[in-house]
Amino acid sequence: MGSLRPLNRTIPARMSRRAAALYLSFGLLGGLAAAGWWWWPSSPEQPEDLAADLPLPPFPPRIAEGKEYESCLAALADDPGGAAAMAESLLANGGGDGAAHCEGLALIVIGRPEDGAAALERLARHSEAPPLARAVVLSQAAQARLMVMQPDKAEADASEALALSPTDTELFIMRASAEAMLERFQEAVSDLGVALQLDASRTDALVSRAVMHRHLNELDLAQADVTRALILDPDYPDALLERGILRERMGDRAGARMDWERAKGIDPNSTTADLAEQNLSLLEAGPDRR
Repeated sequence: MGSLRPLNRTIPARMSRRAAALYLSFGLLGGLAAAGWWWWPSSPEQPEDLAADLPLPPFPPRIAEGKEYESCLAALADDPGGAAAMAESLLANGGGDGAAHCEGLALIVIGRPEDGAAALERLARHSEAPPLARAVVLSQAAQARLMVMQPDKAEADASEALALSPTDTELFIMRASAEAMLERFQEAVSDLGVALQLDASRTDALVSRAVMHRHLNELDLAQADVTRALILDPDYPDALLERGILRERMGDRAGARMDWERAKGIDPNSTTADLAEQNLSLLEAGPDRR
């Protein structure tokens, strides 16, 4: 099975759902922690529209088949409320796994991710579908758990999914996200290392591992990961944001300023740009204001 794509974008204005669902980057000059900012490196080229991130059909492997299931999934993008109503009707009429899957996804999209996660977990654990299909459903439940700040349940879902699909890069990254929220940074490093063994091109995993190393005060290892990410993608804003943090930690204020200015300029309306601007403001304020 290919990597499960994350369902991971926007809740509050201009803050990504993935960012809001993960861990506090209390290394941002020490000031953003108090302000309540959350940050996790995002995968490049992902849309801000939540429905666009849902694994809508076609996405193999499927938990079920059938025209009504297809119609319900298709409605998620444009009419999630209608999809929820359709799923409820199908369930009342013996719609089976397909109806249950559509219901769980619809609940997530209409703003009830905890209920959606619970529905997806029930489905994955009681379905007789093939293991890889159940792993997809569990990965979606894990993402929803991250949205509502339930890393322990997200980790359990990701671990259960990995038992069904043990070579899935995205699942290792997802479990590392939960471990980071739980401040189990060494375990997150291990999972991200496996993810990178499976797919060495994942710049988001490299930057995420750099963040973990920073929290463990392993700055040389963090620098190595972020340098490798920028070799793969010189314009990856999250890598520039993290390199700036590392440079500031090591006393290179000019280098940090350069990285944050560049990160802000690449995508001015992104969460990463907002965080870069916050860091620049703190940098200008001086040590007494951090």
